[in-house]
Amino acid sequence: MNDTVADLSSDVELTDDQALALAACRDLSRLMHAAAARRDVAHGDIVSYSRKVFVPLTQLCRDVCHYCTFAQAPAQDKPPYVTIDAVLAIARAGQAAQCKEVLFTLGDKPELRYPAARRALQRLGHETTLSYLAEAANAVLTETGLLPHVNPGCMTVSDLAALRRVSISQGVMLESASSRLCQPGGPHHGSPDKVPATRLETIRVAGEQRIPFTTGILIGIGETRRERVEALLALRALHETYGHLQEIIIQNFHPKPGTRMAGVPAVALEEHLWTIAVARLVFPPSMNIQAPPNLSAGALAPLIDAGINDWGGVSPVTPDHVNPEAPWPHLKVLERATRAAGKELVERLAIYPSYVRSAREWVDKGLQTILLQKVDADGWPRTDDWSPGMAGALPHVAPAIAPSSSRQIASILSRVGKDAALAESDLVRLFRARGREYTEVCATADALRREASGDVISYVVCRNINYTNVCYFKCQFCAFSKGKLSENLRGRPYTLSMDEIARRARAAWDRGATEVCMQGGIEPGFTGRTYLEICTAVRESVPGMHIHAFSPLEVHQGAVTLGVPVGEFLGLLKAAGLGTLPGTAAEILDDEVRAVLCPDKIGTDRWLDVMRTAHSLGFKTTSTIMYGHVDRYEHWARHLLRIRALQVETGGFTEFVPLPFVHMEAPIYLKGRARRGPTFREAVLMHAVARLALHPVLTNIQTSWVKMGPQGVKVCLESGANDLGGTLMDETITRSAGAVHGQEMTPARMESIIRSIGRIPRQRTTTYGDAPDDRYAASFAPRREAPAIIALRSSVSG
Repeated sequence: MNDTVADLSSDVELTDDQALALAACRDLSRLMHAAAARRDVAHGDIVSYSRKVFVPLTQLCRDVCHYCTFAQAPAQDKPPYVTIDAVLAIARAGQAAQCKEVLFTLGDKPELRYPAARRALQRLGHETTLSYLAEAANAVLTETGLLPHVNPGCMTVSDLAALRRVSISQGVMLESASSRLCQPGGPHHGSPDKVPATRLETIRVAGEQRIPFTTGILIGIGETRRERVEALLALRALHETYGHLQEIIIQNFHPKPGTRMAGVPAVALEEHLWTIAVARLVFPPSMNIQAPPNLSAGALAPLIDAGINDWGGVSPVTPDHVNPEAPWPHLKVLERATRAAGKELVERLAIYPSYVRSAREWVDKGLQTILLQKVDADGWPRTDDWSPGMAGALPHVAPAIAPSSSRQIASILSRVGKDAALAESDLVRLFRARGREYTEVCATADALRREASGDVISYVVCRNINYTNVCYFKCQFCAFSKGKLSENLRGRPYTLSMDEIARRARAAWDRGATEVCMQGGIEPGFTGRTYLEICTAVRESVPGMHIHAFSPLEVHQGAVTLGVPVGEFLGLLKAAGLGTLPGTAAEILDDEVRAVLCPDKIGTDRWLDVMRTAHSLGFKTTSTIMYGHVDRYEHWARHLLRIRALQVETGGFTEFVPLPFVHMEAPIYLKGRARRGPTFREAVLMHAVARLALHPVLTNIQTSWVKMGPQGVKVCLESGANDLGGTLMDETITRSAGAVHGQEMTPARMESIIRSIGRIPRQRTTTYGDAPDDRYAASFAPRREAPAIIALRSSVSG
């Protein structure tokens, strides 16, 4: 037994016999220690909860459980069912209190016992309680956007399938797998829906239906420790087959006046802790183990020590109708207790993050859009209204400075900059940092920034020239491109003449620019010769201007249209005046994402090959990531590692630029298939984690004022970024997507932002040299320029 307990903190699964042997274990301290360590392997410092409202759709029930006060007989002064209007009133109160879940709980099939229930259902236009439940859940979804979780008892295949269409998750407590408790004198005698085989069949069918499912056991109702373990093993067997059990609740019995079990003592705390610890040890570390906080008032920290990682649903609006004598703890109290146990309290949805991340498998197609709009890239709820490109106050994401207790984070941070790169799992873990972990990750990244570049923040005076917005590619994130049969987005198709490109370059030079950044759509009539002509037009007009142009996609397309290898085409571009390449068209360097986001674009390997070839020819390039749409942290990590690997090989990247997805006008968002950009926490962490992942091989991390806004970039500059990018002069791509932060930021404004955080501004060139004195002086003496001349292409408007 001692050897078994000693090994339990690993992710090795116990056999059934080993699990059953735990029933004889009396060493609670060792069990709890092993369980907490096992929990931390998968959940780290996070303890979650769901902010909900509780709707008791009916308290009629055909079962007669001997401990229950929720189930009541029909009464003349009380309607058998809560009306839809009353349901919506509760849901709207939850909306006002920032709740995201509506928990429907109800008695099991009361129409099979009570004529009053059948008559009430007939008046409501339904034959069954579950049919009415489906209507109520759909009303909540349609009218409020809150996500229903339904807990209606035993169900058939058709019941589960119907409710899957209107609920984000479902649940049935197993309570016990012991048929002995259904015998005369037992708590479940006379309750047909509490027969273990019946309840296990409902849970099994839910797995077949791919429904994220909640279940658990009720302890202290007469079962033995061995019977508890047997119930947990029965649930584990179903989860091993279907993977659908998103949480296991360990609920402790509380006697209630007026019931047959009113005189049965409540479960001792030690017995509750023992069962929590055993549940944690029986299931894989990733399982969510929950204990209701209102049933253990004053003993919250020990529950965490025993291995839970979730408090369940907590309502700031409605009582626990099943346990009305036990009020919910105030969320501030819950947060303090969780923090005191060394953990961070984090809100979740009624569907857990791992199931959100695989929503196409686990969520009905009709619910996927509403879910996407509520979550971040890891499946947790968005807890603020910020999105890239939006105006308004920034959300507060960092607590008071305090050291994190996470050994995982400490271990990862200690390995930054060592010989081997951080692993994908390390980077994913860093992206999951919250609270004190978030503060620690950002502070470590900022210390590396200071080590690499001191307190200097650089920027470049440049002009964007987007020479055409006509494009035959159909990237689902792009609101800039127009073309034949294009998405109905704002703006008209255009292509600039060579004279206009040259004029804009001259005007930029007059205003102190050292660079023109030129990119555009892939116009069907363009060939590699067009790109050469663009370079020639700028070089002949402004010989001293640095030409930063053409993404790997444009380079690839230009080479293909001329029928020459990429290397040969790049040589022609260099001879025509091209200086460096932007690392755009990368989006996410993972083909799983690209297949959804930009399926007709070049793949990951081709993007890297073009950059590798450019670097081999002496070109310096930037690198980017465009994130926060249909991607996950794993994809972000892979992207960073691929950038790092190429940088180790070639040394050709000058900077890394995180570009958060601006959703407002993006086709994929308007079609309901993407999130609304990263959260502010995620956007800041992208800069910080990039610094940690790329150190020391790539030392310049840029933050985009167009995406993050003037205040947002300050946070990024204090979290690992050391460059503020370009003044731009004509920013159109992000503006087309709906961003509001302007088309230009003057050098004076750039330097004001930098100085406001106690840093030293430095105007740079594209390749990070110091800007010449005459260019610097010219940049602070802006001049008026002639109006733009745009050649409109009406021929592609159809």
